[in-house]
Amino acid sequence: MDSLRKTIRSLAGQSYKSYKMLEGVHVFPDFRLSVDHVQGDPFALPSRVSIHLNHDVVGLPRHLWSNPDRRRACEDFLARAVHRLISEFVNGNCGSGRSGEVAIACNGQQVLQRNCVLLTGNSLEARITVGLPADGRSILAGEAERILCDEIPKLVEGALLYENLSASDIEDHVYAIEDQVALRHALDTYDLVSFVADGSRLPRRSGIDDLPLQDNVVPIDAPSSLAVEIELPNQGVVRGLGIRKGVTLIVGGGFHGKSTLLHALQRGVYDHIPGDGRENTVCESSAMKVRAEDGRNVSCLDISAFINNLPMGQDTQSFSSSNASGSTSQAANIIEALQAGSRVLLMDEDTSATNFMIRDQRMQQLVTDDKEPITPFLCRVRELYDDHGISSVIVIGGSGDYLSVADTVIMMDNYRALDVTERAAELAGDRPATGNGGPIAFRSTRRPQSGSISALRGSQLKIDSHDMRELVFGESRVDVGGLEQLVDDGQVLCIGWMLSYYAEKLLPGHDDLASGMDELMHLLLRGGLDTFTPYAHMGNFAVPRRQELIAVLNRMREVQWVC
Repeated sequence: MDSLRKTIRSLAGQSYKSYKMLEGVHVFPDFRLSVDHVQGDPFALPSRVSIHLNHDVVGLPRHLWSNPDRRRACEDFLARAVHRLISEFVNGNCGSGRSGEVAIACNGQQVLQRNCVLLTGNSLEARITVGLPADGRSILAGEAERILCDEIPKLVEGALLYENLSASDIEDHVYAIEDQVALRHALDTYDLVSFVADGSRLPRRSGIDDLPLQDNVVPIDAPSSLAVEIELPNQGVVRGLGIRKGVTLIVGGGFHGKSTLLHALQRGVYDHIPGDGRENTVCESSAMKVRAEDGRNVSCLDISAFINNLPMGQDTQSFSSSNASGSTSQAANIIEALQAGSRVLLMDEDTSATNFMIRDQRMQQLVTDDKEPITPFLCRVRELYDDHGISSVIVIGGSGDYLSVADTVIMMDNYRALDVTERAAELAGDRPATGNGGPIAFRSTRRPQSGSISALRGSQLKIDSHDMRELVFGESRVDVGGLEQLVDDGQVLCIGWMLSYYAEKLLPGHDDLASGMDELMHLLLRGGLDTFTPYAHMGNFAVPRRQELIAVLNRMREVQWVC
């Protein structure tokens, strides 16, 4: 540490590039500080710094990270502790550009596998970013010394040493995650696609704030006819609303909680931190929220199960469009989800294309089937489950025809869940005909053409994420805003690096997209997030699902497909 102070002081007033002298490992009494990459100027992305501690210093009991789920929970807890103490101990901006910024890539209510804190057999590593301070482009040595030699040791002491943390808080965090994993694994045993525990508090503060709403919240209380009890390893038996396999409708008046429940289900593919209100709200891990996305790119996809006999003879068994309509985009989203392995489809009438969801009887009389290329989802939803085991959970507010295809109907009444399945059956008419669509294309031999995926901008790799709305990938910008189950910028960034790795190392050796993605996910499980980047100690990745990985690739306009 003394040598680091001496080096920093020697840099006072020098040009910013002299900070490169700090790269390397610096030994402190209880840890090692590694300056892994120094930014080029104070306006660039902050420098990468990693902290390394031996386990005898950390003191974290081994049983708390004895399996992958507990390890992920512990890593998440420690990352959040660092994040919290940064706001307490770090002064922040202290010069030009991003001078003085200290950050760790951990946020949100979901507990994702990340690479900002890593527990291994030998040590603990925490990866942070530091905006090395400058006045213009002249080094502010005093500020740099304060950050690296005073503030970071305080972060280590307060957030990474077990003796200074709340043992009960760590245990609660770890056991909550372990129970959610067990609950999700139990769904199939109970013939469920999702489960919402009694007492769950689902409403969020707003559409852009995922924190729980605090006031006037009605907790979930499952009706006896839909109640299920499941025993968990730590909490014991929990009771809650079990949503069964099949076709489930969520109905009710406007503003009574239909979309709130569906939103909780779509986030239920992830685990949540204690206190979130959705800790024991889980959904089958492959469930995909599907919506209309006007204007999205679709390439070489068989959507003939829902769209066929288009004017001018356009082929829908190999459909492409750079500006898909609401109905064609939703059809494409469903087929892509099924080909990515989703066993549950989640839909909300509010974000769906009306003509894709339904055609009522009078419209069918006016526009006969031979003139209508769209086979509504209403006509295929039963086939999806009865013949293929694909369940659907659909929020419906104005289309009573769906009552005729439902197995379960849940009414949200002032945020209370009621079982109205029997009453719905009394009101339901005959089931609709299956329409004139072709077979559902669950499998495909399509794959990207070698050389058509590139993250290069000039001679440099360029991969970045903008607020979970856009992936910057080389020269292209990929709109990912329609993928509602992406919850972290780190997932989008990781998808970009994984797809770059896939294009360079895996694509030429695979005859179809599915097998290439299988190998890519296997590499992730085997080697971790660092597998996909050439840069050392990047700590801003979060694990994506296979579904979103494939979905982002399908939205890349520059990709050429071999069908």
